[in-house]
Amino acid sequence: MTSTHPREASRPRARRLLSRLAAALVVGSLALGGAPAASADEESDAPTPADPIVELSVSTGSGTVIAPGGPLVSSITVENTTDSELTAGTVSLQINSDRLTDGAALDAWLDDGTVSGAFRTIATEPTPVVDAGDQSAVTSVVDAGALGDLEPGVYPVQARLSGASTTDDEGDAMPWNVTASNVLVVAESDASASAVLVPITATPENGSLLTADELAELTADGGSLAGLLDAVMGTAAILAIDPSIPAAIRMLGISAPQSAIDWLAALERLPNDVFALQFGDADAAVQAHAQLPELLSTPELTPLLQPADFPSAPVPTATPEPTPTEDVAPLLPGNDELTAVDGATPGILWPRDAVSTADLATFDTYLGDEVTTILPSAALAGSAAAHSTVDGHNVLTVDTAASARISAAVGQTDPAAIDRELTAAAGHLFFAGQHSASTVLALDRSETRTPAGVRAALSAFASPTVTLADLLAAAPASATLSPDDSASRVAALNDLLAGERRLTDFSTILDEPALLLGPTRIRILRAIGVGLDDAEFAAAVAAQSERVQETLDAVGIQQPKPVQLFTSAAPLPVWVRNELPWNVNVSLFSTPSDVRLDIQPVTPVIAQAGGSTRVNVPIEARVASGDVQVTFRLSSPTGVPIGQPAEADVTLRADWEGIGLVILSGVIVLLLVFGTVRTVLRRKRAKADAAGDADSVDDAASAGDAPNAGAAPITRENDE
Repeated sequence: MTSTHPREASRPRARRLLSRLAAALVVGSLALGGAPAASADEESDAPTPADPIVELSVSTGSGTVIAPGGPLVSSITVENTTDSELTAGTVSLQINSDRLTDGAALDAWLDDGTVSGAFRTIATEPTPVVDAGDQSAVTSVVDAGALGDLEPGVYPVQARLSGASTTDDEGDAMPWNVTASNVLVVAESDASASAVLVPITATPENGSLLTADELAELTADGGSLAGLLDAVMGTAAILAIDPSIPAAIRMLGISAPQSAIDWLAALERLPNDVFALQFGDADAAVQAHAQLPELLSTPELTPLLQPADFPSAPVPTATPEPTPTEDVAPLLPGNDELTAVDGATPGILWPRDAVSTADLATFDTYLGDEVTTILPSAALAGSAAAHSTVDGHNVLTVDTAASARISAAVGQTDPAAIDRELTAAAGHLFFAGQHSASTVLALDRSETRTPAGVRAALSAFASPTVTLADLLAAAPASATLSPDDSASRVAALNDLLAGERRLTDFSTILDEPALLLGPTRIRILRAIGVGLDDAEFAAAVAAQSERVQETLDAVGIQQPKPVQLFTSAAPLPVWVRNELPWNVNVSLFSTPSDVRLDIQPVTPVIAQAGGSTRVNVPIEARVASGDVQVTFRLSSPTGVPIGQPAEADVTLRADWEGIGLVILSGVIVLLLVFGTVRTVLRRKRAKADAAGDADSVDDAASAGDAPNAGAAPITRENDE
């Protein structure tokens, strides 16, 4: 479409003005991809590409071609991003009569401005005043006479703006001489036809399946999947669908967002040719390089379903009288039903570019003898037809250069940028059409396409006369594969599969291992996805490896605290940690370091999800005191070690119980003896006190009864 060229000063000014003009020259050159020389003084004033400039673009038909002898209708757009008004000027449309020789020359002209031959002016149009921040388009119609007798080919075209100026901050005029480049493709309208492959993929944040929230966002108005469906509707695009998208929708049952249900129904109603990618858009090439005996299978998805999302209609009981209906268990869909891509053509693989002839033979063992592999033309030596055979293996060849251009176009939002890329793609198709009556284009795997860009690309290049069946049925040409780096991702895939095997053993602690293994397999498939570049691939592998290790570490024994055992028998508390979202079944093995401690060797444990579960392990001290270490380890029901072992220090004071009883008994005996002695003594003392009191009373009584007390005693001698 268009490209902004440098602006050039039309007359000398003071050094300040020259510096500004040189700065603008740098800006325009950056837009072209060039790097013009500038002095050290000018570099100090050079603005960034975001600085306001005047841009020019020229459209020659958004990928359409003109027939020899036909007129040229072009549109030239002037965009003023400065802060002042752009005055009226003149734009001239020029063409180079020397045709570009091949795709490399086309890219050199559009990307670098490099071209041989001279330009001639074929039209001149006045441009209007363009307000600050606004743009204006000028249409130019060049009849066949002015255009000249152009033979079929690809011709360089440029537009040049002159005589227009803006005003700088000090009121001085700033002239703008801007150039934009494009190409003109002259060809017979039926010279060649092309098909366009459109991959439909979506990557969930969790790396497994799209969630209900993600599906709602993607399929709602403005969502990428909704926009893509709108863009392909009514076109002849050939759709390559990742089965994980319909599977994610179907697995939600009645809980799926209505927009997602409607989106899937609309997709299945499309009359377009369709084929299925491997689940998660996994790369078959790296699987072949790793010498896997078969493609990695889609995991079992049924255990991941929620039965409540698949209610079954009540059925009447088999009795003649009307009776209440009975609910039946929901009939859950199987894998084939969940992952089905309706109307898909079987036997097609679309791997990454790095494919060898041996890989093609491996693909035959994966899918059967009737396998067609989609490869870019850059992977084949020399020119290749749309349908080729490599050592007897079917290959559908995608034009690399043209596909790169339309892939760039569909990622743009600027109509001028879209037009320029699509016209470049038309030029590449012209060169490809010299070797084949039909050409295959393909969009890159991308989830940031614009619906307008996709629609424009399909309108220009998706010919309804080229169907997938026609391409596969066409007589193939012989081709040869170029050398490739076929082992670049094998080691990483092997590491991913080794991690999956570890999780398979680990998952025996679950009642339903598929709850863990299903998402793991999906993440592996996505990690080796075709659309991932090397950096994204490395990041995906690292993330999956980290996730595996986190899962393996999610179940374990909390470090026990030292224990003081003061009795001969007691329960020893152990905490089993489970950070998984499911309950797990493990066996706790306990091994003492000394025979002085007798402990229950195995304790079955059901550890609750998302927390820690206390396990009381019975222990008994056999002999006297001492320090004993008890080693605890977890195992799955099948004997797989889980987590890391842990040790607890147990201090035995098993004889303290007997000693305590003896001491207590002695104390009790002493207390009894002391109490008895005290009681006896108290009683004796009481008796003594009582006897003493009686004597005192008798003495007192005797003294009180005697007459003449105080007189001399009376003798009784006479009586004797």
